[in-house]
Amino acid sequence: MQWRQYSKLVSTYTSSLAEHADSNDRVHSTFNIAATITGRLSSSEPNLQNIPIRTEIGKKIRTAFIAEKDHELYSFDYSQIELRVLCEACEDPNLLKAFQEDQDIHQSTGQLVFNKKTINDNDRRMAKIINFGIIYGISQYGLAKQLGVSNAEAKLFIDNYFQKFPNINDFMKSTVDKAKKLGYVENLFGRKSHIKDINAKNFMLRSFAERQAINAPIQGTASSELIKIAMLDIQDYLQQNKCKSKMTSQVHDELLFEIHKDEKDLISQIANLMETSHQKYKSFKTPIKVDFGGGSNWGQAH
Repeated sequence: MQWRQYSKLVSTYTSSLAEHADSNDRVHSTFNIAATITGRLSSSEPNLQNIPIRTEIGKKIRTAFIAEKDHELYSFDYSQIELRVLCEACEDPNLLKAFQEDQDIHQSTGQLVFNKKTINDNDRRMAKIINFGIIYGISQYGLAKQLGVSNAEAKLFIDNYFQKFPNINDFMKSTVDKAKKLGYVENLFGRKSHIKDINAKNFMLRSFAERQAINAPIQGTASSELIKIAMLDIQDYLQQNKCKSKMTSQVHDELLFEIHKDEKDLISQIANLMETSHQKYKSFKTPIKVDFGGGSNWGQAH
């Protein structure tokens, strides 16, 4: 398995990236605007969006991307964006309160789901898995496997979760019902995602489609609408102010910039635009938050 992982990284990145570099050692990816069901951008030739970030070897590959002279690479990414979009979609009072008060969302979830005033690191880890698992329509069996608990315990956690966050359960059920009736779902900005096999007789196909129906409006709002609106506003700002800094890449809910040494004031402006640009089209009750970091290479920036 380890050999397979390394072999894929070599063929997909370390060898491929060198082949795609131009005479100035710059890599130019193609970003496709209509290749995904949710409307998010995809990257090809080479694909810069699926370089693993959670592994040490993936981080090392990212260090190969360096800023040009007098610049630093800065990464800006939306914090817990899918949970925030889910909160906006269902307006669950407990979830909304946690975000509006800038609480540690996984800690507050753990306190509610496990009925504890104080939770430990393992409780928080489990709460994080539950939070993101729910977004993807995880089953009790899938959750049990990820948490290393029995199916009965996993079912109890899911039941507790929906008891504490009832609006989430209502949103998921109504979204699936709408998909079965209309054949599509809509994200918060009205973009439609057609869901194949939502009424299939085959249980496996139908279950996959139901999970897709739940996730598409959330992922579509985050990785399609919010970030595209921000990208347009940021590009306008860079051009209007004749900035030397430039936007270089997009990876789902992350934007990568080369920031010139004389334009460090751009950092706060970019973060502000990413957090607020969507408000002119749709007002959100849930605060959107952006994290950022910089360095001489992409590995340091992330």
